[in-house]
Amino acid sequence: MSAVALPSDRSRFAPRYWPTWAGLGLGRIVAGLPYPLQMGIGRALGRMAFHLARERRHIATTNLALCFPDRDAAERERLLRAHFESLGMGVVETAMSWWTPAARLSRLARVEGLEHLQHALERGKGVILLSAHFTTLEIAGRLLALQAPFHVLYRPHKNPAFEAVMRKARELHFEKAIRRDDMRGFLRSLKGNMPVWYAPDQNYGREHSIFVTFFGVPASTITATHRLARISGAPVVPFFPERLPDDAGYRLRILPALESFPGDNEATDTQRINDLIETEVRRIPEQYLWVHRRFKTRPGKLPSPYKT
Repeated sequence: MSAVALPSDRSRFAPRYWPTWAGLGLGRIVAGLPYPLQMGIGRALGRMAFHLARERRHIATTNLALCFPDRDAAERERLLRAHFESLGMGVVETAMSWWTPAARLSRLARVEGLEHLQHALERGKGVILLSAHFTTLEIAGRLLALQAPFHVLYRPHKNPAFEAVMRKARELHFEKAIRRDDMRGFLRSLKGNMPVWYAPDQNYGREHSIFVTFFGVPASTITATHRLARISGAPVVPFFPERLPDDAGYRLRILPALESFPGDNEATDTQRINDLIETEVRRIPEQYLWVHRRFKTRPGKLPSPYKT
C-alpha cells in the first residue's frame, strides 16, 4: 500500500495539522482491512463519538425530537445511538472510498435502476442526479462511479491537509469535482450531457431559499433543483444509497426521472423534493445525517431550536 500523497503547500505540514495527517494515515491502513472488521471499527468509532461529541449529539437529539414526535424517548434514544454508529461507519467508508481498490469495492455493491440513468442521458441534456446527505455519501459515490461516470459537487474543507487529500481522491475517482458555489460549472457539465450528483437537503440560510416542510417542520430549502432543471432542461433522477444489515454491503437505487419536473411553481417543486427525500429517510432513518442543523434558519423571528 502506498503512503498518503502529501500536498506541495508546506503550510499543510504545520504542527497543528499533524493530528490530521496521523488520522489520514490510520484511515489508509483501515482501508486495507477486511470489510467486516472495517464496519466493526466504524461502529466502535461511532459509539465513542456518541459519548464525546456532546454538541453534535445535542443537534441530532433535537432533530429527532422534531422529526419523530410520535416516537417515545426510548425509541428516539435507540435511533440516536444507531445513528452515531452509522456516522462512525461513514468515517471508515470515506477512507474506503479514497483508498480501497476498486476490485474489492465492486463486490460490495448492488446497483438497481442503472437503466433509468441511461435513459435520461439519451435526452442529451445531462442529468441532475438528486440525492441527500446520508452517512453513506462518500462510499455510495465511489461505488456508483465504478458503474457510470458522473460529476460531483463538493464543499471545500476548512482543514487544508484534509482538503488536499479529499480533493485528490475525488479528482482521481470521479470525472470531475465541482465546487458547490460554481453553478456555471454545474451547467457546463449538464450541457456536456454528464450526470451531476446534487444534494439540496441542507440548510444554507435564507438566500435562494424558501420555507417548505421537512418531516412537517418548516425548513429553509434552496430552490436550485427547480431553477437548474428549468434553465438546463436536464431531467432529475433520484439516487439513494443504503447500507445493508449484517455487513452485506450496499444497495444503490436509481429511480426513474421525475415526471413533469420542473413545474410552474417553485414552491411546489421544492416541497416535492423534500417529500421525496423524507420518504427515503423514513426507510433508513439511522443512516441520515442528523448531526446537521437542518432547522437552524427559522421563519420570522423564531429562535433556533438548537439553543441550550
